[in-house]
Amino acid sequence: MKILTIVLLATFLTTGCTSKKELSREEAATLIKEGMKYPRVIDYDAYSSDPEFAKMAIDKGLEKEGLVTVQRTQKMGDVGKPLVEFTSKAQPYLLPTPEKDKAIHVQKVKLADEDLVEVTGITTTEDGKQAVAEYTTAYKNVSGFAPLTDINFNKINTRKANFTLYDDGWRLEKK
Repeated sequence: MKILTIVLLATFLTTGCTSKKELSREEAATLIKEGMKYPRVIDYDAYSSDPEFAKMAIDKGLEKEGLVTVQRTQKMGDVGKPLVEFTSKAQPYLLPTPEKDKAIHVQKVKLADEDLVEVTGITTTEDGKQAVAEYTTAYKNVSGFAPLTDINFNKINTRKANFTLYDDGWRLEKK
């Protein structure tokens, strides 16, 4: 009886020590949010002294929306100066812009926020040390500057993240 107890105890200890730690959807979501910095801002560089950008601002309806005013004519002495000015209605969407960009009349504008919706599935390698999580993201807080790009802000995006199991737990692999 003692031998049977010892064998059973050894079996339980061996099984308990070698069991693989599964990556849960909740843990994957937390690691993805931290590692990929969700929610994250999708931005756009607006070249306010570029005639092409001025035309695009008119064509995409930014002036009609009251986000910008476009100077339609320019004197030779004003070449290189901004053709597009941002209105007070645009202020909430103007992002911090590096000084070197400001010097050449570039302004970063917010298009939307991209946020993690959910982790939809996890596959793990046979050895249990690698995992791939599939997750979805969606765009929120879409600004009036969104028409400047071809991004479909109504689309749900499916993405993947790779994880590796270390002695202290799962870690998101950076690409």
